[in-house]
Amino acid sequence: MQPDALAILGFDPFHRSFHADPYAQYRRLSAAGPLQQTPFGLWVTTSYDLCQRVLREPRFGHRPENGDWRGREAPRRSFLTMDPPDHTRLRRLVSKAFTARLIERLRPRIEQLVDDLLAGASGAVDLIATLAYPLPVILISELLGVPPEDRDRFKRWSDALARGLDPGFLLPAADVAERDQARLEFGAYFRELIVLRRTDPRDDLLSALVAVSDGGDVLTEEELLATCVLLLVAGHETTVNLIGNGALALLRNPGELAWLRAHPEAASAAVEELLRYDPPVQLTLRSALEDAELAGATIKQGEMLLLLTGAANRDPTVFGDPDRLDLRRPPSGHLSFGLGIHFCLGAPLARLEGEIALTRLFRREVSLASGDLAYRDNVVLRGLAALPVHITPA
Repeated sequence: MQPDALAILGFDPFHRSFHADPYAQYRRLSAAGPLQQTPFGLWVTTSYDLCQRVLREPRFGHRPENGDWRGREAPRRSFLTMDPPDHTRLRRLVSKAFTARLIERLRPRIEQLVDDLLAGASGAVDLIATLAYPLPVILISELLGVPPEDRDRFKRWSDALARGLDPGFLLPAADVAERDQARLEFGAYFRELIVLRRTDPRDDLLSALVAVSDGGDVLTEEELLATCVLLLVAGHETTVNLIGNGALALLRNPGELAWLRAHPEAASAAVEELLRYDPPVQLTLRSALEDAELAGATIKQGEMLLLLTGAANRDPTVFGDPDRLDLRRPPSGHLSFGLGIHFCLGAPLARLEGEIALTRLFRREVSLASGDLAYRDNVVLRGLAALPVHITPA
């Protein structure tokens, strides 16, 4: 039996219109006030101000009892779902390996990959299968030292783990089983790879993570595995959706696309507006770590808050004409990579991949194919299953 998502979340991700335009439901939710409590007991906000306050304030964090909102014990938690001091320690260690220097030196490789992927693309093309999916999966595979023949396994694991980001009570039993099996297989695969990198380190991110040390403190094997899962899901899935959602937004707004083509120097700022307009990650969850006042309401310790950051990115009190794509919009701090201590560590890499992929794609003549678009059945992540276009040969 389908759960009553509307009573739980305050919006209905199963409604036939939701994937095409979730922002219409968010607007209806916003009209009832900036902070609401659903019949299920979940606090929900669409407000930019409240979202950024909760993300910044130490009174709100993740469940201290080591569970998560999926209603299960987390077998292997990444620092993404930890509070200080554990979060502080792990993020510091991972940051020592995942450096700005590492990311910037990837620029030539990303440019080469994009050109190679688009080299034979002409006529009817699915941009997700041709560009948006393979670019980040090849890159993260190379970063972690995964051989090319194993990338298909990555796709299967990534699909299952991304679906598993959604709350368990919204998932069919088969999806929960597939998610758990993917975790087991992924863990077994990387245990072997970690052993190899300890004895035979290479010039890749996994070797750097294995070797990283801070005053004698190192990542344990379980922490390494959790970080690899995080890199796969957060580093791959969100970039797929950034490229897919961004390409679709530009194709649906030909005036903005024409402006971007005429102003390639504005590509990085354009990516920020695309991230605001239709972000890859739509929401996140926090718990009150102590009793806290918020918008006139008392959030009791342990109660959960659903932060609809996709809605906050279109808050009219912060963004003028928020439902319009405007590549000349002055930067105003979207929440698509989070905020505060949990701000996305991989944001610079995702931005770089999105900027290069979209600018090099639209050097070509690309038009949107007719017909309805299919989205993946995710709630936390928002992305297309396919993006059919027509590319005119150069």
